[in-house]
Amino acid sequence: MQESAQWQDEELRVNEDIVLCSVHERYVDALYALVVANRDYLQQAMNWPQYVTGPEETRKTAQGNYMLHHRGYAKMFLIFWRDELCGVLSFNQIEPLNKTAYIGYWLAEAMQGKGIISHSVQTIMQHYADKGEVRRFVIKCIVTNEASNRVAQRNGFALEGRLKQAEYLNGAYHDQHIYARIVGEHQNTP
Repeated sequence: MQESAQWQDEELRVNEDIVLCSVHERYVDALYALVVANRDYLQQAMNWPQYVTGPEETRKTAQGNYMLHHRGYAKMFLIFWRDELCGVLSFNQIEPLNKTAYIGYWLAEAMQGKGIISHSVQTIMQHYADKGEVRRFVIKCIVTNEASNRVAQRNGFALEGRLKQAEYLNGAYHDQHIYARIVGEHQNTP
């Protein structure tokens, strides 16, 4: 494991419009503003937006994610569309022994429908599969979250099952779909 003084920021170019930049404190103000501007929209699919109370809390979250990113236990990338921050793509958890990563993402409401998440998911999967760090990619999403279910399906993930009342959101427990895609020997690559 590298010492923190040797950590390098990562930048993954998805295409001419989309760039993924690893989380860093320099993006905190823009990230906080994006969450606040999209709080009501994000709250429909995720429980955490209601708890984002200020830039300092966002800074602490970014600092924690920065450490996890560089230690290899999670990855957090900020999504930029034509140099404008528009969302987040992450491996919320990485199981190094199993080479499994659990993918999470969110995008500003105004940026929906441009293929940003699908293209970004393909890029991050290819990058970490090529490095040999991850071979199994997992997406879990609420059954009624049609957009997230479509992201998994469009990107070649197989539905492995339904988890009953697995996610608490807005005062109720919801079923989740669990999708996975294995990349590696004898498997299709992204």
